[in-house]
Amino acid sequence: MSGTWIDGEVGFETQLVHAGVVPDGETGAILTPLYQATTFVQESIDKYMAKGYSYSRTTNPTVRVLEAKIAALENAEGACCFSTGMAATVTVMSAFLNQGDHCVLTDCSYGGTNRVARKQFMNYGIEFSFVDFRDPDNVAKAIIPGKTKLIFSETPANPTLTLTDVAAVSAIAQKHGILHVCDATFATPLMLKPIDLGCDMSLHSTTKYFDGHNMTVGGVVASKTKELDERLHFVQNMHGNIMTPYTAFVTLQNSKTMQIRCLKQAENATAVAEFLQGHPKVDTVQYPGLASFPQKALADKQHLNGFHGGMLWCEVKGGIAAGRKLMDSVQRPWSLCENLGAVESIITCPSVMTHANMLKEDRLKVGITDGFIRISCGIEDSKDLIKALQLALDQL
Repeated sequence: MSGTWIDGEVGFETQLVHAGVVPDGETGAILTPLYQATTFVQESIDKYMAKGYSYSRTTNPTVRVLEAKIAALENAEGACCFSTGMAATVTVMSAFLNQGDHCVLTDCSYGGTNRVARKQFMNYGIEFSFVDFRDPDNVAKAIIPGKTKLIFSETPANPTLTLTDVAAVSAIAQKHGILHVCDATFATPLMLKPIDLGCDMSLHSTTKYFDGHNMTVGGVVASKTKELDERLHFVQNMHGNIMTPYTAFVTLQNSKTMQIRCLKQAENATAVAEFLQGHPKVDTVQYPGLASFPQKALADKQHLNGFHGGMLWCEVKGGIAAGRKLMDSVQRPWSLCENLGAVESIITCPSVMTHANMLKEDRLKVGITDGFIRISCGIEDSKDLIKALQLALDQL
């Protein structure tokens, strides 16, 4: 067997399995080994770092392979893997914002992103404008010439699923010489490649769809240029928030099935959304695959492969009390917990769980009420998921 690859580009599914990975040179092992080592022995002082490794806080062979895989999936020049998704977010802000700088941040983001902006970085003398990114003009108007250094978008947004026109916002950023980072956790590279649309950095919580099995926590930022990637690795080394070798090893294996999982999750999300939309006790349902979705035209234009993800949300008639009753009473296979993007189907109450530390006025402004129900569809039989929801709705 030659070990050489076929000519030309390979498909996304092939990249998921093979990108960044080569059989072990000594043993032929088909999987990248788990290099569970703190330090790496040097041949001599003069040859320090000759093999590329010294200490696993700085870099690690297993982590580096995952970074190469994700860079390939994102069409990026490099990727930097972190201990958590929030570590990725904090490192981006730390790397590219200084005292006196300004950041335009989406007004609807993961609660931790909002919290760290308000509770930490504002205390450092950094200014934030929380803006509705559904209209790119809002982003343009929020820019402060000479001060704005970073635009931070999230699409689809957690948990409301509002979309950002990544190409339009990236064009605005480029016009003003501002960096644009997009949190594309809900999308995955199967659905959206921000760098292809002009974005400088694409951020993910790998905890979600890359892992997909509720096994690890991690984060990654893929960068458009080597300079951006090097800056992130430099700041990461100072912060000490690199991904663990074990997490990288597990994520390398689990990510191979991302497309298979995500397609089934989207199929289930479509079935659940259509069921809820037709139920008399449901007031509102939002899913980018529904014809009724407010930004359907953008979803169809921007999302790749006709794929709209595995996330949706709803509110039931009867308000907060009814919504909470449904979340408390829904039976398995649903689980009431945090996280998303896993093979298990999950129902979450953002106001109490994922967005509890967001200022109440910020939360309500973007429509995250106390009865808001976030739904992450897994890979179970959709009939079972719908049956459990039907039984819970019958109790309202």
